[in-house]
Parts: sequence; C-alpha cells; structure tokens
Amino acid sequence: MWSYIQYRRMGRDLQQAYERDSKIETYRQARESNSRNVEAAKPDSPLETLGSKERDDTPTNNHSTDKIIVRTDGDDDPIDPKNWPLMARCKNIAILSFLIFSQGWAGAAESMANKTASAEFGVSQVAENLSTAMYLFGVGSGALFAGPLSETVGRNPTYLVSTFCYLFFVLGSALTPTFGGQVVCRLFVGLFSSATLSINGSSVRDQFRPVKRAFAFPIIAWANVAAPVIAPIAGGWIVSNPNLSWRWTEWVTLIISGLAFLVSLFFLPETYLPLLLDWKAKHLRRLTGDNRYVSEHAESASFIRKLRQVGPLPMKFLTQEPVIAILGGYLILLYVLLFSFLSGFDYIFKETYQLSTALTGSCFASIAAGATFFTLLAPGFYSWARWKTEYVRGAPIDPEFRLWPAIIAAPLLAISLFWLGWSDQQNVSIWSSLGACFVFGMVIIAIYVASYEYIIDSYGDHAAIGLASITIVRYLVAGGMVMAARPMYEGIGTHWTMTLLGGVAVVLLPAPLFFWRYGRKLRARSPYAKSP
Repeated sequence: MWSYIQYRRMGRDLQQAYERDSKIETYRQARESNSRNVEAAKPDSPLETLGSKERDDTPTNNHSTDKIIVRTDGDDDPIDPKNWPLMARCKNIAILSFLIFSQGWAGAAESMANKTASAEFGVSQVAENLSTAMYLFGVGSGALFAGPLSETVGRNPTYLVSTFCYLFFVLGSALTPTFGGQVVCRLFVGLFSSATLSINGSSVRDQFRPVKRAFAFPIIAWANVAAPVIAPIAGGWIVSNPNLSWRWTEWVTLIISGLAFLVSLFFLPETYLPLLLDWKAKHLRRLTGDNRYVSEHAESASFIRKLRQVGPLPMKFLTQEPVIAILGGYLILLYVLLFSFLSGFDYIFKETYQLSTALTGSCFASIAAGATFFTLLAPGFYSWARWKTEYVRGAPIDPEFRLWPAIIAAPLLAISLFWLGWSDQQNVSIWSSLGACFVFGMVIIAIYVASYEYIIDSYGDHAAIGLASITIVRYLVAGGMVMAARPMYEGIGTHWTMTLLGGVAVVLLPAPLFFWRYGRKLRARSPYAKSP
C-alpha cells in the first residue's frame, strides 16, 4: 500500500517538474524566435534535466531504437533511499525490525510447549523438536531464493507476499489436529519467513551509508537475535496457565505477525534503488510519450536467469572464500547454541534448580538482556566510525574496523560457555548461570553485527550472496542440532555439552584477529571482494 503511494507520489513530482520545465522551454523558444539571433535547438524532452541518462551513440531518427538509461542525478538525488530524511529511514528500520521480530518469534514460540504438545500428539519430546527443526530447515531452504527474488520484484513485494503466505501456515500450526500437519505447517512457516530473515541486511544497505550502518545495523541484529529468546518467556507463562492451551503460543504468534504485516503493508516503502529508477523510467515514458526511457533494472536478467547465476555461488563462496567459511562457522556455532538452548534450558535450569516451566522460560530474559545491552552501545560505535572517517559525509570504512566487536567478544564466548557448563550445579547460585547467559547474549549480537557488516563492506554487490550462503548453512545446521540437543544433554550432561561447544569456540577464537591482520590481502586475491 505504502509503496503504491510512493509510486504515485514519484509520478506527481515528475509531472510537476515536467510542467515547470515545459513552461521554461516554451518561454526560451519564444525569446529565441523573437530575437532570431540563434536558431532554436529543441531537445528531445523537457525532462532532460530530471535524470542522468545515457544514449546509444548510433544516430537515428527512430526513437524506438535509441535507449535513454535513467540513472540518479549524482550523490544527492532524492530518489536514492540513502538521501531520504533521517526520520523516514529510522521509521523504516523500526517497521522492518518489527516484521523481523515477529517472524523470528515464530521459530521459538512453541518451544516451551514441547512436553504438552508431544503428549497431545502421542509422540516423544525428541520427535516434537521437529516442530522447531522444520522451521529452521524452511528458513535455510528459502534463503537461496529470497535474494534473487528481491532484486527482481523489489524488497517490499518480497516481504509482503511472503509474510502474507506465512500467516496462513501459522494459522495452520495453531489449528492442525495431527503431528504430521504441524510438521508440514512449520516447514512452510520457516520457508515463507526466509525472505524477511535473510534479506533484511540488504534493506539496511539500501538506506544507509557505511558510517550510519554502524548505528542502524545493531538494531536490525537485535530483532533477529532477541526474538527467539523473548518468545520462550511468553511461551513458558502461556503453557503454565491452566486456562490456556499450548496452542495459544501459535495464536500469540499470529496476532503479533498479523499486526506487523499490517504496519508493513501500510507504511513500509520500497528501498531497492534499481527498482525505483525503473518506476521513474515508466513515469517518464508516460509523461513524454517517449518509449526510449528505460532503466538498467528493466534491461537486466529475469528471476529465473538470476537464480541460475546465483544458485551455485553460495556453495562456491563457502568453499573458496575464507571470510565466508570462517565467519560463517562462528554464526553457525552461535545459532546452534541459541536454538539448542530451547531444549537445553530444561536441563540447565529446570532440572538443576527445579524451576517451573514459566520460570524456565523466563531465564531466556538473561540472553535478551545481554543482547539489548550491546545494542544500546550502537551510538558509541557510530561516533567511533564518524571519528574514524574524520566526519567526512559518505566516507567509506575499512572493513577491518567492523571486526572490533567480534575481537572483544570472541574470548567471552568461550568463557561464557565454560562458565555456564560448570556453574550449573545446585550448590551454585542460579544467578551465576544467568550471568553466563547475559554474557552470551552480548557475544552473539556482537559477533553477528561484526560478521555481517564486515561481509557487506568487503563484498559490496556480492555481499548478498555471501550472507545468503551463511544463512542457508547456519539454519540447516541449527535445525539438525535442535534434533540432537535433547539426546546430547541427556547423554553427556550439561557440563560436557557446554565444554564441547566451548572447545569449538576456542578453536574459532583467533578468527577475528586473523581477518583484522590479513583481511586486506585476502580481499585482494578474491574475485568477488571489493578491491582494498
């Protein structure tokens, strides 16, 4: 809806400019006709000044064979989302964060209902974990298609159409009478969530230059990370309420997601610049009757061709780009921990401290608090980035600068896991384990922000492929680990489970420092990274 208003507003502004330029052109021609000192040279269109255009060099009298490519009018062109008013862009980030939050919430909303739902469906609790695993598999599978689709039809239609379909399968999850129906619905909930959860970083890049991304991106990252740890808090209290069925975890998800969809439908604009230039070209053709006005987006490949081009690249990035492989390994570990905690908190808190389901779910608040604490540091990182670029507007940032949060957080990840594993004893205060979870919450968002921003700055236009490859793998692996989490906690216990995962964190610990030291050399050798 808002994108339609945006389209109409662009047409109205261009029409006003056309009428203004037509009057100026008429006045100029009248003066030249009266003076007869200079022969009037009529331009092809009074809209010549409304956009930077590039013609074919071949002279011709047939306008249908001569293309005028519509581009932006320099760095300050108001059509570019990076030049929109700051408050408008902040509003867009807030709406997008709400949409991300609602669909991230869906991934963990019913995790605290595992025991109740498994009893109703007559399956084991391990089998009921398929509900979460299939959601993660769906997100990982759909991430491959989301990027090419958003670059064909635009960000806004991709978000809205996928979310509209997603709502029906959330409804199906709430109503299904069978375990098989639940598993299928949850798969499609994840599949249609993938568009929102995998391309939101591109929307930030659409609207913010490198320095301001240091402020905007942590907010988007918080929505991605906090939703799966806030949902179990609500889920625990819903399941503990004798007057509410466990299915209310799905009904609450549907209510939140429906509200997010309506807000996005009415107020979220299109931000993909090539598509906006395509709109401009359409308006110019309508106003002038000149069909030569075209955009590069309209001349580019179709969705199917883009998918064929992009399809093999994620695996190539994972196997040939050390940055993607190693930072992707970090994010895989973080998401494995995040979603395995949905089962693991039963063993870490419920069994050790004999907590109720409601209080066990509330323990996730410690992770959310840590993530929120880091997000509140975003203005500091923005100020640091401004100082680093000497306050020059639009200045680029060295990608290695983005790694500092990860450099600081990497040791804390291993510490928090060992701390959580070995303080999880009845004779140790529960606040110790909650403190470890708080540190983990800070770490996960710090590494998330650093990794994503480093990849965006390093790979430029290829960043979407790099992020898609990480998204695909981390959700697929996390889905597999959700199924393995409960048997692992039961088999080797909390202490050794956390020790094993902490050991992996120790192996990955030098990665941010390695890229800080050798990142420029690696980018210089990469065929996809931006030249240092």
